Amino acid sequence: MSSPPSQVAAGSGAHVVRNVFLLALCQALAQSGNVLIISTTALAAQTLEGRDFYWTTLPVTLQHLGVMLSVFPAALMGQRRGRSFGFGLGSLGGITGGGLCSLAIWLGSFPLLCFGGFVMGYAVANMQLYRFAATELAPPQYRAKAISYVTSSGVVAGILGPLIARLTPDLLPHQFLATYMGLVVLHAAAFGVLRLIEFPAVKVEHASGPQRSLAEIATQPVYVVAVLAGMVSFGVMSFLMTATPLAIVACGIDAREPPITIFWHVMGMFVPAFFTGHLIGRFGVLNIMMLGIAMLVAAVAVDLAGIDVWNFRAGLLLVGVGWNFLFVGATALVTTAYRPSERGRAQALNDFLVFGTTATSSLLAGILQQAWGWNALNYLALPLIGIALLALTWLRLARRVPAGS
Repeated sequence: MSSPPSQVAAGSGAHVVRNVFLLALCQALAQSGNVLIISTTALAAQTLEGRDFYWTTLPVTLQHLGVMLSVFPAALMGQRRGRSFGFGLGSLGGITGGGLCSLAIWLGSFPLLCFGGFVMGYAVANMQLYRFAATELAPPQYRAKAISYVTSSGVVAGILGPLIARLTPDLLPHQFLATYMGLVVLHAAAFGVLRLIEFPAVKVEHASGPQRSLAEIATQPVYVVAVLAGMVSFGVMSFLMTATPLAIVACGIDAREPPITIFWHVMGMFVPAFFTGHLIGRFGVLNIMMLGIAMLVAAVAVDLAGIDVWNFRAGLLLVGVGWNFLFVGATALVTTAYRPSERGRAQALNDFLVFGTTATSSLLAGILQQAWGWNALNYLALPLIGIALLALTWLRLARRVPAGS
């Protein structure tokens, strides 16, 4: 097997730190835009179509669909043309998507808002690849930590995204127009920072070296479990997070509360990332992923305990922590299942399946919240969490069985 892709960028310690820091900054800017969309879009859709409209989460769902359809071209573009070129296109997609959403608000067009969300999917697909690019900027022994540090930049997103969401809706005559214009600014800034990162040059052996079939890669037990865990982490998180702003308003709580609750959620998602890599190194990836599952179960219990402000805040905070442990662990685990020459397809399949689940869960979240209510959504999350628990238990037992027995 060829050397892991992270070895191509070993360099000096200062050089590695600089590049990882800049990549984390790009993640912070792009993720702020994502938080902004989640905090705003369902409410913006209600403004356009009315409070009883069932399809308020459709723009977010179409964004996830855009991610799902974009992951293969985005990953292969980065492998063949280099991360700088591929990620630059992703930022341009974010600028375009933000512009379309702004125009949709200006014109009062819900279909155009949906299309803008779909275009944003290409930007988000590239942003999700930042965590894999982090492993290429650091030596192998720091792979989990690099993923964790880049992920931790979401702390900035957790502050900046909700702040923009709270301050901008009424700045211009068209409600939420300034909010979506802020989305354009965030992706333009990310584009500028990307120009400063020295990504490893594309090597021939990494672009066209020996490759197994995608079926062979995808049927490895470690790959199967890593992908399932990623699907559950994002699926449950999206399911509950997307519905939360609607549930808060439906329970008669002030409409200014959702950005605050989303802030607590994003803090839960990204603050633990400062030490998740260290925890994985000390206790093992499977143990940390199990801890993530426990956090998700605790979140459902808190949600079902009441409908006060602090139930929503604490529940979504726990969802964020559970997502972090399960998803960072799944990302670290999946990187052990492919060669450098296979990374484009292996990473793309992983994200295709993860965001296919996310798209489905975000669409169902809005519909089921309107039709069945908040408690039903939480009960439906439990079987998904159970799938991840069974998969991790199976892998743990499989690793204890001696080869050939």
